[in-house]
Amino acid sequence: MINQNPKRSDEPVWWGLFGAGGTWFAMFTPVTILVLGIMGPLGILDAEALSYERAADFATNIIGALFVIATIALPMWHAMHRIYHGMHDLKIHTGVVGKIACYGFAAIISALSVVFIFMI
Repeated sequence: MINQNPKRSDEPVWWGLFGAGGTWFAMFTPVTILVLGIMGPLGILDAEALSYERAADFATNIIGALFVIATIALPMWHAMHRIYHGMHDLKIHTGVVGKIACYGFAAIISALSVVFIFMI
């Protein structure tokens, strides 16, 4: 018999953030590391292109601000979801407290990234 009134779950929200964070981390983080961590220090890019003024201008532009916030926040949601379910796989059942701790930490980091970007 099919339950006509199934209990609503909040898992689609967390899985959506998990998927978005994993995709962002796989697609954009390697390019960001290549440009800022390898090409810049090796001198392949002009030093003026990575100056503080240009970086600050990028981070205060709406597109740049959204990019920086997404680069910080989305992988954090991915990591916290993986930790939460990894603890369950290791037979560490934390229940609602673990869910609040993991997702609360990701929410705090996301909020701080928004606050710090708009303080620039």
